[in-house]
Amino acid sequence: MNRGMTGKAADENRSLATRSGIRPAALKRSQYTLSLLAEGQRTGLLDSRDVSGVQHQFLLLLHNLIRRHTQGESSSVTTETAEGLLASAMYAVDAYLWSMQDPEKAIACLKTTDIVTLHAEGVEHVRQRLEETKRLYHKVKTQKLDVPVDAYNTTIDESLPIFIKKYNILFDARNTMASIDYPLAVDDMSLQGVFYIKQYLEHLRLENQFCRQWEREDVLRLLKNLGRVCKFDFRIELFNIFELVFQHALFSVLAGGDARSILMTPYQYERLERMFTDAGASTVGTMIDKAIDRLLEQLPAQEPGTKPYMKTCCRDLVRRIVNAAENRQLQAVILTNREEAVKPFVLTLDTEDRMSDVRLRRLLDDIMRSESKEEKVRIIREHFSSLHDVLDLLESDCLYGDEYEALYAELGDMDLAILCKIVFYEELRGAFVDLHDVIQEKQEAERDWQNRLIAFLKRLDDSRIRAIDEWIGNIDYEQLHFY
Repeated sequence: MNRGMTGKAADENRSLATRSGIRPAALKRSQYTLSLLAEGQRTGLLDSRDVSGVQHQFLLLLHNLIRRHTQGESSSVTTETAEGLLASAMYAVDAYLWSMQDPEKAIACLKTTDIVTLHAEGVEHVRQRLEETKRLYHKVKTQKLDVPVDAYNTTIDESLPIFIKKYNILFDARNTMASIDYPLAVDDMSLQGVFYIKQYLEHLRLENQFCRQWEREDVLRLLKNLGRVCKFDFRIELFNIFELVFQHALFSVLAGGDARSILMTPYQYERLERMFTDAGASTVGTMIDKAIDRLLEQLPAQEPGTKPYMKTCCRDLVRRIVNAAENRQLQAVILTNREEAVKPFVLTLDTEDRMSDVRLRRLLDDIMRSESKEEKVRIIREHFSSLHDVLDLLESDCLYGDEYEALYAELGDMDLAILCKIVFYEELRGAFVDLHDVIQEKQEAERDWQNRLIAFLKRLDDSRIRAIDEWIGNIDYEQLHFY
């Protein structure tokens, strides 16, 4: 097997490449072989016969893969299947040629080595990366953070194992085979297949190692502060935990505190507000760079590559700080830890406290038979105390017209806040969203009870809406499972 050019021919081609100039920007990682062919032909390292020969060899390789895919029973498959098999073959060849880390050598290899041989080398290279990925996954699994964030847990516990189990090196190497929902702070989405998952796990392992340096209770408090300020349930939202922890460690350092403290006090917030107000992007960038150095001095035992990873994360942070400062909304970026003015509402009646289906149907029948709205509201007040039962009632359409208003008029601010959170969930996802504006701008919802609620809320005075809005920020959704 000839792995590349040697001797005088190689020297001549290397000299030609230097003169002609291979353009690194023209070499695409996801289509490496094709871009090598194009660049090799442009620079004169390959001629049209070389390119045609490579293309013909790929067609012969595809024919062989089709026979193997059908276990020798057929030499024809659907166009979609053939395209997938060819893409998988090229993925393996791409992987091998990329591993050379020298485009001139890779082009020479394409000129002198048959594609079947390059494919076999590529398949082995991909197999080795898969084994590395399995070992990486084991490390990530054992170092997993104990946080109630659905996307994070589902990705590690379900999605990544699906990839490892189903990944097909020979016939579908380009596919990731799983839905990866949890967003990384830094992610190269141009990668595919095992190379994407391996990179994902490398970054996730770095993020986990960093976040494990803080007490779990502090991390959970920070997550709850995020949910409170942004008015969403942090358990079901898509956000990056590392980014949140890292940024608040930076803010602590900038405010004169310890990097191990990620819960900002009002005093620290005021100090940071003074620092960032009227500061341009260049000044803020310098502040952040110095804070990273101080943070790493206080937390010296970091994974290799942590500092450049942090630097990349901070590109967007600088812009967010500058924009928030200009709009007087730094509270959306710097989450202040504060004592709750009122004890947050925790539903004591969770899913286990729901009434039986038989009892619910019986009560719904009683409500529908009632002749007055006052009687219907009385039954509801006396027998419905679980949020889930109230939602079942509303979804059953057993109330009509002003009967909804009669029910809503009996609800307290806290109860209305929960219903608002359900009806306006998407609109309320974000800091400093004004409930009054959300209500006034909402034109129509999916269900009648929701439209009746919107109409009812529009008639409330501003002070009542502000009280409901305050409850939305104070509700603890630990036991709410309405999504």
